[in-house]
Amino acid sequence: MRAVVQRVKDAFVTVDGVVSGSIEKGLLVYLGISDSDDENICKKMAEKVAKLRIFTDEKGKMNLSISDIGASILVISQFTLFANVKGCNRPSLSGAGKPGHAQALYEGFVSHLRGLGYNVGTGVFGAHMHVRYENDGPVTLCLDSDQLF
Repeated sequence: MRAVVQRVKDAFVTVDGVVSGSIEKGLLVYLGISDSDDENICKKMAEKVAKLRIFTDEKGKMNLSISDIGASILVISQFTLFANVKGCNRPSLSGAGKPGHAQALYEGFVSHLRGLGYNVGTGVFGAHMHVRYENDGPVTLCLDSDQLF
Protein backbone atom coordinates (compact mmCIF):
# COMPACT_ATOMS: atom_id res chain seq x y z
CA MET A 1 0.00 0.00 0.00
CA ARG A 2 1.28 3.43 -0.88
CA ALA A 3 0.07 6.79 0.35
CA VAL A 4 1.07 10.29 -0.62
CA VAL A 5 0.09 12.49 2.31
CA GLN A 6 -0.09 16.27 1.97
CA ARG A 7 -0.74 18.84 4.65
CA VAL A 8 -3.37 21.17 3.19
CA LYS A 9 -5.21 24.37 4.06
CA ASP A 10 -8.24 23.01 2.21
CA ALA A 11 -9.07 20.42 -0.44
CA PHE A 12 -12.00 19.15 -2.45
CA VAL A 13 -12.67 16.57 -5.14
CA THR A 14 -15.30 16.65 -7.86
CA VAL A 15 -16.73 13.98 -10.14
CA ASP A 16 -18.70 15.19 -13.16
CA GLY A 17 -18.73 18.70 -11.67
CA VAL A 18 -20.24 17.55 -8.35
CA VAL A 19 -18.24 17.79 -5.11
CA SER A 20 -17.91 14.31 -3.62
CA GLY A 21 -15.64 15.24 -0.72
CA SER A 22 -14.13 18.34 0.84
CA ILE A 23 -12.17 19.37 3.91
CA GLU A 24 -10.77 22.49 5.43
CA LYS A 25 -7.38 22.26 7.17
CA GLY A 26 -6.09 18.71 7.32
CA LEU A 27 -4.58 15.91 5.27
CA LEU A 28 -5.04 15.03 1.63
CA VAL A 29 -4.21 11.35 1.13
CA TYR A 30 -3.72 9.73 -2.25
CA LEU A 31 -3.99 5.97 -1.62
CA GLY A 32 -2.68 3.22 -3.90
CA ILE A 33 -3.34 -0.46 -3.25
CA SER A 34 -1.63 -3.57 -4.62
CA ASP A 35 -2.90 -7.15 -4.73
CA SER A 36 -0.47 -8.11 -1.95
CA ASP A 37 -2.08 -5.67 0.49
CA ASP A 38 -4.51 -6.98 3.08
CA GLU A 39 -6.76 -5.76 5.89
CA ASN A 40 -3.88 -5.81 8.41
CA ILE A 41 -1.73 -3.52 6.25
CA CYS A 42 -4.78 -1.33 5.61
CA LYS A 43 -5.37 -0.85 9.34
CA LYS A 44 -1.68 -0.16 10.04
CA MET A 45 -1.49 2.41 7.24
CA ALA A 46 -4.62 4.21 8.47
CA GLU A 47 -3.19 4.36 11.98
CA LYS A 48 0.16 5.61 10.67
CA VAL A 49 -1.47 8.39 8.66
CA ALA A 50 -3.58 9.41 11.65
CA LYS A 51 -0.55 9.59 13.95
CA LEU A 52 1.73 11.59 11.64
CA ARG A 53 2.95 14.67 13.50
CA ILE A 54 3.25 17.10 10.60
CA PHE A 55 1.33 20.12 11.91
CA THR A 56 3.24 22.90 13.62
CA ASP A 57 3.04 23.64 17.31
CA GLU A 58 3.32 27.06 18.96
CA LYS A 59 7.11 26.97 18.46
CA GLY A 60 6.79 26.34 14.72
CA LYS A 61 7.95 22.70 14.93
CA MET A 62 6.12 19.87 13.19
CA ASN A 63 4.96 18.18 16.36
CA LEU A 64 1.17 17.90 16.16
CA SER A 65 -1.03 15.20 14.65
CA ILE A 66 -4.39 15.50 12.95
CA SER A 67 -6.15 14.69 16.22
CA ASP A 68 -4.18 17.37 18.09
CA ILE A 69 -5.58 20.09 15.83
CA GLY A 70 -9.04 18.60 15.20
CA ALA A 71 -8.67 18.60 11.42
CA SER A 72 -10.08 16.35 8.69
CA ILE A 73 -8.79 13.93 6.05
CA LEU A 74 -9.65 13.67 2.36
CA VAL A 75 -8.82 10.26 0.84
CA ILE A 76 -8.52 9.79 -2.93
CA SER A 77 -7.93 6.41 -4.60
CA GLN A 78 -4.81 6.60 -6.79
CA PHE A 79 -3.87 3.40 -8.62
CA THR A 80 -1.11 5.23 -10.51
CA LEU A 81 0.99 5.20 -7.32
CA PHE A 82 1.93 1.69 -8.49
CA ALA A 83 2.92 2.81 -11.99
CA ASN A 84 6.25 1.50 -13.24
CA VAL A 85 8.17 3.48 -15.86
CA LYS A 86 11.45 1.58 -15.64
CA GLY A 87 12.73 1.10 -19.17
CA CYS A 88 9.71 2.77 -20.78
CA ASN A 89 7.85 6.05 -21.01
CA ARG A 90 4.32 4.67 -20.91
CA PRO A 91 3.48 3.64 -17.34
CA SER A 92 2.82 -0.02 -16.66
CA LEU A 93 0.05 -0.33 -14.09
CA SER A 94 0.36 -4.07 -13.54
CA GLY A 95 1.43 -3.47 -9.92
CA ALA A 96 -1.88 -1.85 -9.00
CA GLY A 97 -4.46 -3.99 -7.23
CA LYS A 98 -7.39 -5.48 -9.08
CA PRO A 99 -10.41 -3.16 -8.80
CA GLY A 100 -12.55 -5.32 -6.48
CA HIS A 101 -9.70 -5.97 -4.06
CA ALA A 102 -8.47 -2.37 -4.18
CA GLN A 103 -11.92 -0.89 -3.65
CA ALA A 104 -12.55 -3.08 -0.59
CA LEU A 105 -9.26 -1.99 0.99
CA TYR A 106 -9.80 1.65 0.03
CA GLU A 107 -13.18 1.54 1.78
CA GLY A 108 -11.56 -0.28 4.71
CA PHE A 109 -8.90 2.44 5.01
CA VAL A 110 -11.59 5.12 5.12
CA SER A 111 -13.61 3.06 7.62
CA HIS A 112 -10.58 2.64 9.90
CA LEU A 113 -9.98 6.39 9.92
CA ARG A 114 -13.64 7.07 10.67
CA GLY A 115 -13.54 4.43 13.40
CA LEU A 116 -10.68 6.37 14.99
CA GLY A 117 -13.01 9.37 15.15
CA TYR A 118 -11.85 11.41 12.16
CA ASN A 119 -14.01 13.34 9.72
CA VAL A 120 -13.10 11.78 6.37
CA GLY A 121 -14.09 12.99 2.93
CA THR A 122 -13.61 10.79 -0.13
CA GLY A 123 -13.45 10.74 -3.86
CA VAL A 124 -15.30 8.13 -5.91
CA PHE A 125 -13.35 4.91 -6.42
CA GLY A 126 -12.56 4.31 -10.10
CA ALA A 127 -14.02 7.63 -11.26
CA HIS A 128 -12.27 10.37 -13.22
CA MET A 129 -11.82 13.02 -10.51
CA HIS A 130 -10.64 16.60 -10.30
CA VAL A 131 -8.83 17.43 -7.07
CA ARG A 132 -8.11 20.96 -5.90
CA TYR A 133 -6.16 21.86 -2.83
CA GLU A 134 -3.84 24.38 -1.26
CA ASN A 135 -0.73 22.63 0.02
CA ASP A 136 0.41 24.01 3.38
CA GLY A 137 4.19 24.23 3.67
CA PRO A 138 4.45 22.48 1.31
CA VAL A 139 4.53 19.29 3.34
CA THR A 140 4.29 16.04 1.35
CA LEU A 141 5.20 12.55 2.59
CA CYS A 142 5.38 9.29 0.64
CA LEU A 143 4.52 6.19 2.69
CA ASP A 144 5.05 2.64 1.45
CA SER A 145 3.84 -0.29 3.54
CA ASP A 146 6.72 -2.45 2.26
CA GLN A 147 9.13 -0.03 3.95
CA LEU A 148 7.05 0.74 7.03
CA PHE A 149 5.77 -2.62 8.24
